[in-house]
Amino acid sequence: MDLSAILYFLCLISTASIRINADEFNVLDFGAAGDGNADDSMAFIKAWNNTCSATAKSPTMVIPKGKAFLVRPITFAGPCMSSDITIMLSGSIIAPNGPNEWKEDDKSKWFEIQSVDSLQIDGSGTIDGRGKAWWDISCKINKKEGCIKLAPTVLKFDRCNNLRMNNMNFINSPQTHVTLMGCNGVEFGFLSIQAPGTSPNTDGIHIQASSNVYIHNAHISDGDDCISIGDNTSNINITQVDCGPGHGVSIGSLGKDGGEVHVENITVSNINFKGTTNGARIKTWQVGKGTVKHIVFSNLNFTDVENPIIIDQHYCDVADSCKETDTGVHIDDVLYAQSFGTSKTEVAINLNCSSSSPCTNIIVDTIQLKPANPGQRVISSCNNANGLSKGNDQPKCCF
Repeated sequence: MDLSAILYFLCLISTASIRINADEFNVLDFGAAGDGNADDSMAFIKAWNNTCSATAKSPTMVIPKGKAFLVRPITFAGPCMSSDITIMLSGSIIAPNGPNEWKEDDKSKWFEIQSVDSLQIDGSGTIDGRGKAWWDISCKINKKEGCIKLAPTVLKFDRCNNLRMNNMNFINSPQTHVTLMGCNGVEFGFLSIQAPGTSPNTDGIHIQASSNVYIHNAHISDGDDCISIGDNTSNINITQVDCGPGHGVSIGSLGKDGGEVHVENITVSNINFKGTTNGARIKTWQVGKGTVKHIVFSNLNFTDVENPIIIDQHYCDVADSCKETDTGVHIDDVLYAQSFGTSKTEVAINLNCSSSSPCTNIIVDTIQLKPANPGQRVISSCNNANGLSKGNDQPKCCF
């Protein structure tokens, strides 16, 4: 072997060694175009695989500012070598433009992060789901033959622990923007999530089978729940959120298929609801079983909200299709405190609980709700709800 060949071989070894031990992996270095037209999916997968397998203490995947990356459905899978991984998203990631460009069979997800622990996502970038073409054929809007009920979630975290995401922007998801599934130890802060109020099923953040979740300082406007909390969740703290338009902050819906429900230790505080269909909502199906307990809604501000405070244990997404049952989710120990604002509907406090499993230990403490429209009155309504009203409440509670 001549000297030039030896030097070339040594250079390859040196480059590989640097790559393995590097701490920064820019998608441009793996072939991404960043022009918003070329398919950059493979470059993203290569950059992620190198980041995840890196032996550096704190490897970082870089999605640079000033670029727009078209990416098809991908999964960033773990576990990874490092216990401290960062995705620095400063540019934009955009989805294929509608179902006609969606080649994959699974229409439920776009960008999934799976089994990655100690991950941080930061960088003030934008993830654009380009959802309009999906909304136009949604069965909620267009009930013609060929309409769709399932559309992609922009970003799904599946079994990720010790997760942090800050300073991110999400726009126009085909369906839910961000989903947590089976995660523990999560902090989301300073997020912006935006879609039109008429866009169907575009929840901001959905939490399912997860615990120890802290969401703070977010602005969410969409066509469904700003934040929804599903089954098997516990120790959730949501605070300093602007919500609207949208359907409010909802615990539920729970118990749709008659399964056992377990939701506890949920605190929702310092939320500004503006023009939403609901404010603080708990919704369960009549066929459900199990418990929802230790819930606090406090320091809420309502502006032109249709149902500021509502428990609906007769939830049904298809009118008149749900029959009465002898089961029900037991709702216990719920506090509504120090909350103010205006209601667009007459029934500002609506506690519509199950006759089979009535609500217990509901406390209403210093709630001041006025009519949004001149000449309108506001009242409270209780059905199978047991509890205590204290403080200066308006309307007076119906216990």
